[in-house]
Amino acid sequence: MTQLKDIAYVRSGDKGDVCTIGLIAKRPEDFDRLLASVTPEKIRELYGDWVRGDISCHPMANIHAVVVVMRGALGGGATRTLRLDQTGKSLGYALLRLPVERAA
Repeated sequence: MTQLKDIAYVRSGDKGDVCTIGLIAKRPEDFDRLLASVTPEKIRELYGDWVRGDISCHPMANIHAVVVVMRGALGGGATRTLRLDQTGKSLGYALLRLPVERAA
């Protein structure tokens, strides 16, 4: 099974209880598969109730990337949560486990 880690690079960060993840296709021809694979529904399924707020995905076709914003994703924030290693960087790398879908 192909996972996002096979077709995309990840960068992520956190501010308060909001996690922002950037996924950049390793090759331009993988961008459509990235778009098909990264949806709010699939992200919510992966993280379950760890993300309590909205999830939005913002395609950036000019750089073959998708920016994911997850609100209420850090258990109150990196300095307040009781979760172990619950920062944007950890959630970003976990997102690379999503299966890659076929492009539409």
